[in-house]
Amino acid sequence: MEGLGSASRPGMCTRVRAALDPARRRRRRKQREREGTRGPSAEAATCPCPRRYIGALGARVICDNIPGLVNKQRQLCQRYPDIMQSVGEGAKEWIRECQHQFRHHRWNCSTLDRDHTVFGRVMLRSSREAAFVYAISSAGVVYAITRACSQGELKACGCDPLKRGRAKDERGEFDWGGCSDNINYGIRFAKAFVDAKEKRVKDARALMNLHNNRCGRMAVKRFLKLECKCHGVSGSCTLRTCWLAMSDFRKTGDHLRKKYNGAIQVTMNQDGTGFTLANKNFRKPTKTDLVYFENSPDYCVMDKSAGSLGTAGRVCNKASRGTDGCEVMCCGRGYDTTRVTRVTKCECKFHWCCAVRCKECQDTVDVHTCKAPKRAEWLDQT
Repeated sequence: MEGLGSASRPGMCTRVRAALDPARRRRRRKQREREGTRGPSAEAATCPCPRRYIGALGARVICDNIPGLVNKQRQLCQRYPDIMQSVGEGAKEWIRECQHQFRHHRWNCSTLDRDHTVFGRVMLRSSREAAFVYAISSAGVVYAITRACSQGELKACGCDPLKRGRAKDERGEFDWGGCSDNINYGIRFAKAFVDAKEKRVKDARALMNLHNNRCGRMAVKRFLKLECKCHGVSGSCTLRTCWLAMSDFRKTGDHLRKKYNGAIQVTMNQDGTGFTLANKNFRKPTKTDLVYFENSPDYCVMDKSAGSLGTAGRVCNKASRGTDGCEVMCCGRGYDTTRVTRVTKCECKFHWCCAVRCKECQDTVDVHTCKAPKRAEWLDQT
């Protein structure tokens, strides 16, 4: 998935590559609006429009060179090259969110730059971590596509066309207005694209992945919120105009992390259509629960076969008793302490008008890092 965000043809002109960046596109669009023109910029006139370039000339070449795609995904990639850019941006977002959620965990959602699967052999084991990655990646695709629809960056979709006319909530009636996020389109496309690989085969792992993919998609929809603007005398709110908007992706990440903590171990049933509990003392999983088959490794030492990078050199918190504490993070191996000097902003004051001025203060702190295993051969496990 990460490759979708970075795939580009060798030799493509620098200006086209720069134009692929959505932040630059939005800045240029605002600049053209300030200048009173809706036409292409001078730079676009001298260099092919990025979306037309990709759609007409490079979509097949780019999509054929993204590793790991199955035929259905390549077809969608070639048909919707602009959506593929959103998928790539979504990949970067969910990877950042995954790393945030597990920043104090032995497995910290580390990525492998040289592996097109992003997480390498971690995904080969049907573990809790794999369940979370499938769910958060599916959620990231939904979030990115839906956001791009609302921002007018995609040809195939826009604001939610069903949010028109009048509606009612617990506060009374309101008029649909603004731009409601088209979450249903994002879910449909994400399901077609992400699930395509799993639907090629009918085995236990594909069933697990499809289940967790759905959990991720539904997690984004769970946090849709109704935003309204009041109209009336002195903001009396006699009339309201409302629209549906996605919450910050952090809420989805927090929700899926809780689901990771409560993930349920299962096995596939005899007819291959569902799950049975691995331990009958636990409750049955619902459609919103993450499921997994195999226990996770402890991630204490580097083990390439399990996708574990180990915790040697990881920063830990000496005072914590949680997963970020040195005792847990370092797996009982102990830790090294280094005294470092940090420069921070301090004694900040507001000056009228309108600036905040701070001094630079030096602070000496102790940084604790986990020791490496004593047996050197552990570092070379394969």
